[in-house]
Amino acid sequence: MYHKEKSIQIKNSASALYNNLSVMRIAPRRLTYFTVVHANVVNMITASWDGLNYSHRQLQSKEPNVATSTSLIMQAAFCALPSRDLLVVTSQKGIQMYESDGSIMVYWHALDTPETPTAQAVFGRGISAVRENFICVGVSAGAILVFDIPSKGSNITLSEILEEHNESITDMASECSGSQECIADLVSADDGGNLCVWKSGEEFQLLNKISGFDMSCSSVKLWKGTVVAGYGTGQIRFYEAVTGILHAEVNAHARWIYSLDIAPFSGLLLSAAEDSLVRVWHLTLTPETNSVEVAHLHNECVTDTQICGAKFCDGDGYAFAVTGYDLSEIIRYTQS
Repeated sequence: MYHKEKSIQIKNSASALYNNLSVMRIAPRRLTYFTVVHANVVNMITASWDGLNYSHRQLQSKEPNVATSTSLIMQAAFCALPSRDLLVVTSQKGIQMYESDGSIMVYWHALDTPETPTAQAVFGRGISAVRENFICVGVSAGAILVFDIPSKGSNITLSEILEEHNESITDMASECSGSQECIADLVSADDGGNLCVWKSGEEFQLLNKISGFDMSCSSVKLWKGTVVAGYGTGQIRFYEAVTGILHAEVNAHARWIYSLDIAPFSGLLLSAAEDSLVRVWHLTLTPETNSVEVAHLHNECVTDTQICGAKFCDGDGYAFAVTGYDLSEIIRYTQS
């Protein structure tokens, strides 16, 4: 179903972080942006669709009044809002927002770091654009910071802090189907496997809390009102967002899941784990019977590689890209 394409070389290898790959298609310019985190650097690659041209950029983790920051970056993710696209980078010191090509930093938000070192690490992790003008970012204390993003310029404001999780945020996702009928806009996950389902607005409203099983939920997606959650057990669970009803549970991988992605137009689901497997599934939602069907379509083995990022390169799932710990390349697969 898929075959391997020529890999894209990156300047530094990928760190072993959840969801360590972000992809954004720039259709008018026939380009795709990729970002991969390595320690305190974000490797950014711009690739032309014909595969002939690649350009590389590196973004350092930043902090005010310091020439070079050594603070580790936890995540880099593209956020597509109707009026603009931004690249959001979270580290141990704060949250940076760039124009999507990485050229200009438009906003910096410092995280509250204690004067004396504590047992609890401080970092940001979990990034999602929500509806027209919000970007939500999770932090290690369990809070979710909601930023209000203007259509242009750098007048970004912290509009709300959501405090419902008691453990570090691992990942967040907004409704990706584009459907206006879905009540839930956002799902957030934490290290205890707990999920919170939110409705956005002037004030975000908690719709549901789905309790975990003391096993970290490392990656989460929201599609057509269904929460898709990947866990350290290698399982993927499918919940109805608003009610929390468990529709299905799949023993998808033998080891810790690091990344999930959904192609919203086709209902294809990508899962990748430490067991060096990337699997493609097909989801079918039947509203009449309120059921979710999951079919396994394809798998690829990246031998001896702890996979840490996997993303579809388009909304149909025609192609996907994979990163692995200590691997200095982005591996690409395309439908045959």
